[in-house]
Amino acid sequence: MTTLGLAGVLFLAIAYWGADKNTKADISTLSSKPLQHSTIVGHRGAPGYLPDHTIAGYTLAIQVGVDVIEPDLVSTKDGVLVVRHEPYIDGTTNVADHPEFADRLTNKTLDGIVTEGYFVSDFTLEEIKTLRAVQPLPERNQSYNGLYEIPTFEEVIQLAQSKSAEYNRTIAIYPEVKHSSFHKALGLPIENTLLELLTKYGWNHADAPVFIQSFETQNLRDLNELTNVTLVQLLDGYDSDPLTGEVIFQAPSDRPYDWTLTNRTDYFGYLTTPEGLAEVATYADVVSPWKRYLLKAVAVEVDADGNVVDSNGDGQVSDADYTIFEYPNVIEDAHAVGLQVHAWTMRDENYRLAVNYSGNATLEYLELFDMGID
Repeated sequence: MTTLGLAGVLFLAIAYWGADKNTKADISTLSSKPLQHSTIVGHRGAPGYLPDHTIAGYTLAIQVGVDVIEPDLVSTKDGVLVVRHEPYIDGTTNVADHPEFADRLTNKTLDGIVTEGYFVSDFTLEEIKTLRAVQPLPERNQSYNGLYEIPTFEEVIQLAQSKSAEYNRTIAIYPEVKHSSFHKALGLPIENTLLELLTKYGWNHADAPVFIQSFETQNLRDLNELTNVTLVQLLDGYDSDPLTGEVIFQAPSDRPYDWTLTNRTDYFGYLTTPEGLAEVATYADVVSPWKRYLLKAVAVEVDADGNVVDSNGDGQVSDADYTIFEYPNVIEDAHAVGLQVHAWTMRDENYRLAVNYSGNATLEYLELFDMGID
C-alpha cells in the first residue's frame, strides 16, 4: 500500500483506466481483494507545501510519489483553459496587487450566488500569465507566494507526459470541469476544448490515464457521448449535522447546478441511493462523494444550544472535535451497479482529523480501504 503525508491529497485505491466505455469493469469482488497498491492523487498538486495548482506543486507531488495530478479547469476570456480552483482568483493569485487590473473586480452570478471577485473569464491568457499564485490558506506556508505563474491545462498535460517518461511510470491526470453551466452561459464552454487538448496529446481514448470529473451532470452525460475516457460524478454537500452525521444541503452545495436550472429538486444525496447510483451508472464510471457520505462525523460534545464544543481544548472547533462512524452502504450500492467509488479530500493537519485517528492521517485512509473504497 502507498500512503503519503502530503496535506491535501485525494486518494483512489486500485483506480483503473482501459475498460471499454460500454463494458464496465468487473469490480463486484474488489473490496474483498488484498490491497496491492493504492493510487494517490495530488489534489491541486502539493498544496500542503506549495501554492495550489502550480507546475512546481504538481512536480513536487510527482517527485514524492503520486500517481495522478488533479487540475481544476476554468476558461480565460480568449478561451484558453487554465488551472485554478475557482473562476475567481482573488484568493489564489496576487491579482489585487496589480493596479492595472483594479477595474476587473466585479460581481457575477455563480451557481445562483452573486459573487464578487476577479474572474478568469475577464482576463486574456497573456494577462493571466502576468499574475502569480499565492497560498490561499493562512495556516499554510506563505513563503512561496508570488513565485509561480498560473499554468494552462496544456502545460499540465505536457508535465504529466514528460514526467511519465522521466520516471518510467504513468502519471495520470484528473481534470475537473469547474462550473460547467457558468462557463457555457459566458460562451466559454470547457468540455470541447478539454477534449481537443486530450486528442492533441493522444489521451482521448478508453486506455488514456485520464479521469474527467464534474459536480454537474448534463455535461457528463454529453461527454459520455463524445469520449471513452473515464468520467467521474462528484457529490457535494454543505456541511453535516453534528448530532447525526447526516449531510446538510444548502446552496450552492445542495444539488448539481444544472438541476437547479432545470427545476429538478433532488439533492446530491439522491445520487447516493441505489436509484441515484443506477442513474449515475448510465453516463459515468465513477462516483466520487465528499467523504462525509461515507464517514459520518458526529460531535463528541454539544452544548445546550446544540453548538459543537471544543472538546479537545485546542481553542477551535474542528474535525478534531468529532468522532467517525462508517456508512458503507454507498460503496456497496455503487459497486452493485458497476460504479467505482473515489472520495475526497484527505488532509493530514491534526485539526482536520477526527478523534478516532489520534492525529494519524493514515488511519483515515485505512478505514476507507477496509470499507472497499476504490
